[in-house]
Amino acid sequence: MTNLKFTVDDDPQPEDIRTVINQLIEYNNAQQIEKDVYQPLAVFIRDPNQEIVGGLVGKIQWGWLFISHLWVLEALRNQGYGKELMLQAESAAKQRGCSYAYLDTFSFQSLGFYQRLGYQIFGVLDNFPPGHQRYFLKKEI
Repeated sequence: MTNLKFTVDDDPQPEDIRTVINQLIEYNNAQQIEKDVYQPLAVFIRDPNQEIVGGLVGKIQWGWLFISHLWVLEALRNQGYGKELMLQAESAAKQRGCSYAYLDTFSFQSLGFYQRLGYQIFGVLDNFPPGHQRYFLKKEI
């Protein structure tokens, strides 16, 4: 191939992003590994008006639960709701064939919370964001 051009795009088109992702998935699927599919998983806490006051969002892929987001309304924190969200997500993941879970958190968030639930640090990015750390944790469930 000749006349190739590199471009940096600050506002990429969704179809361009999808092209890259689809090509990578196609390559991965050809490598004799389990097909690269994921299943969304979410657990919510709703008040009597069905408003969400807490929730966990993640996905299941290759026997692992990835927890991407966990949030509990500030007035409900430190009352066990976050722990219950985690336990319900782990239970649902086990029912779907998962043996492991992983997540990331920042030094200004909930590192100790996750460690008390049995998650262990396997990686750290220092100065991300500046002056803080980003921790990567995993757990056998």
